[in-house]
Amino acid sequence: MAANEIHLNDVGTIFEVTVQDDGVVVDISAATTKEIIFKKSRGEVVTKAAVFTTDGLDGKMRYVTVEGDLDERGQWELQAHVVLSSGDWRSDVDVFTVFPNL
Repeated sequence: MAANEIHLNDVGTIFEVTVQDDGVVVDISAATTKEIIFKKSRGEVVTKAAVFTTDGLDGKMRYVTVEGDLDERGQWELQAHVVLSSGDWRSDVDVFTVFPNL
């Protein structure tokens, strides 16, 4: 398995996001909504429910891919979305590449 590449149709790939505000980790343990939003290479947007990596105090949440998730090669984007009693926020957008298989 490649250490640094995500490939078309990979299953079990972990996308972990640390929610921060001005570089400071946000306690998301009380979040009522935890999502990771993916924008596929051709523009389709898909929202996946995320879970805490630990307990949310560290601002970390993740999504693990299942069959059918990584169905397009090319450049993708992702963004975290959390809802807390104090507000509704989205993270900065990160970019990653889904590589083709042989």
